[in-house]
Amino acid sequence: MPVGTQGTVKAVTPAQLTGIGAQILLGNTYHLNLRPGSGLIRGLGGLHRFMGWEGPILTDSGGFQVFSLAKLREVREDGIAFQSHIDGANLFLGPREIMGIQADLGSDIAMVLDECPPWPCSREDCAAAVARSDRWARECLRIAEESGFVAGGHHVFAIVQGSTFEDLRRGAAESLGSMNFPGYAIGGVSVGEPEPEMIKQVAATTAFLPAGKPRYTMGLGTPPQILKMIALGVDMFDCVLPTRVARHGLVFTPDGPVNLRNLKHRADPRPIAEGVNNYTSRFSRAYLRHLVMAGEMLAGTLLSIHNLHFYLDLVSQARAHIDAGDFGPWHTAWIDRYEAGVEG
Repeated sequence: MPVGTQGTVKAVTPAQLTGIGAQILLGNTYHLNLRPGSGLIRGLGGLHRFMGWEGPILTDSGGFQVFSLAKLREVREDGIAFQSHIDGANLFLGPREIMGIQADLGSDIAMVLDECPPWPCSREDCAAAVARSDRWARECLRIAEESGFVAGGHHVFAIVQGSTFEDLRRGAAESLGSMNFPGYAIGGVSVGEPEPEMIKQVAATTAFLPAGKPRYTMGLGTPPQILKMIALGVDMFDCVLPTRVARHGLVFTPDGPVNLRNLKHRADPRPIAEGVNNYTSRFSRAYLRHLVMAGEMLAGTLLSIHNLHFYLDLVSQARAHIDAGDFGPWHTAWIDRYEAGVEG
């Protein structure tokens, strides 16, 4: 899912996203509630109309901001008290507030409120976060059902926490699984732990999630990480990486990432990657480097289009190889080529 935190995928229009095959976008409840406000968005017809996107939208609940804005919040048993990172205003987000905001936005998939513990953390603190997240998830689902949100065709996904404590992850997955959510997210990974530990915890979680329901790893990752997690049974991903690095001149290819700021691309007539066909493919590396070095806004758009398309095409290939029955050897060979690649 391309990330449109504040109602926009940075530097890319909805038409361009449709053109590269994006099927669903991610927005952020916390940020959109602060600016411009969920009530304003509701009054203007909901987030889809507000941002001009006709496809599905998943909205994160703000649980990650519990982690990333630790100095500006207080975790309570009934929710999270924040200070706005914009103007310092007080804000409280509990299950009722979170579900109300996402109803205002018209989210197709609403995430429950959760507490994302930091890494490293003590077992005691992690267990408390898991218990709170479990209670909040149950309450979010109840509110969504009683308010008509679910009956209106919207979905609510649970989030499994547990840091690096596998027994806590198993307990969280089994408890949330008993609540019969339509989908499940794996949260609290890629928060500073080494990659092998991250993959280990994804594997420890997917093993106990209900079969036949979507599994979503939140906030990840690099192309090899995504393929490794697909191999573990993960279905959905979001990540700011493709657009964030594009704005700094870094692009993805099957032979690894390429930094267009490097001088060797100054007169390079080749496209970014042979066999990757999108609007950006018509331009040479030399031209794209020129835009980057000149600070032209178009650089961010063209490179974001390429990187997002690269990710979307990669998961499309993965689906095709799963259908063909050869995903295992294909994804291993793909990762080997990518990680062995020397920038061309």
